[in-house]
Amino acid sequence: GSVVDERRRTQTLDSQAGQLHVVGSLQPVVAAPGDDVILPCQVEPAFNVAGLTVEWSKPDLRPDPNDRLSRVEYVHLYRDAREVPDMKLPSYIGRTALFTDGLRDGNISLRITNVTPEDEGRYRCFIPKLKSQTRFSIVRLIIDPSLTETGTTEAQLDPENFHVPDLNEEIDNKGGSSERCRLIPVVVLCVFILLCFAVGGCLITESQKAELKKLPI
Repeated sequence: GSVVDERRRTQTLDSQAGQLHVVGSLQPVVAAPGDDVILPCQVEPAFNVAGLTVEWSKPDLRPDPNDRLSRVEYVHLYRDAREVPDMKLPSYIGRTALFTDGLRDGNISLRITNVTPEDEGRYRCFIPKLKSQTRFSIVRLIIDPSLTETGTTEAQLDPENFHVPDLNEEIDNKGGSSERCRLIPVVVLCVFILLCFAVGGCLITESQKAELKKLPI
C-alpha cells in the first residue's frame, strides 16, 4: 500500500510540475547607486523548491579568459539547502541572499545590497531540475545615478524648507524704493532753481549799483 501511495504522490507532483512556470518581472528593476534591490522571480503556481538547486547568473557576462577551465560563476548559487560560495562572482560576495522561508512557496527572488553601476544588466533565475517547460526567467536591473540627484533636488524644494516671499511685501518694498527714486530728481531740480534765483538776484543787484553810479548828482 505504501508503495502505491508513494507512486501516486510522485505522479501528482509530476503532473503539478508539468504546469509550473518560472516567472520573473517583465518590467526592469530601476535603482540608484547604493540601494538594496530585490530581483523578483517566482515559481507559479506555488511550489516547494527548498530541496532544489537555484541558480542566479548574468547570462551576458563573458567567462574569464584567464580561467583555463572556463568555469561558470554565479551571482548566487543555492544547492543542498544552502548557498554555495565557491563558484560565486567575487564582486557579489556578501551582498546576495535568497528568501529561505519563501522557497517553500516557490519564491526564488534575489536580494542584492548596495548596488553599483557595475551590477547593471540582465540576470537569469534558473531551476535546473524543475520538471517544467519554463525553468528560467530573465530580470533586468538598471542603475540610474540621476535618481539620487532628483531626490536631493526635491528635498531642497520641500515647501517647509523653501521660503516663498509674501507678494504684498515685495510690492510695498518696490513701491517705497521707486517713490524715493522719483523724489531725488525733484529735490535736485528745486535746489538748482533756487541757486539760479540766488545768482540771478546777485547779478541784478550789482547792475543796479553800477547804473546808480552813472547817474549825475
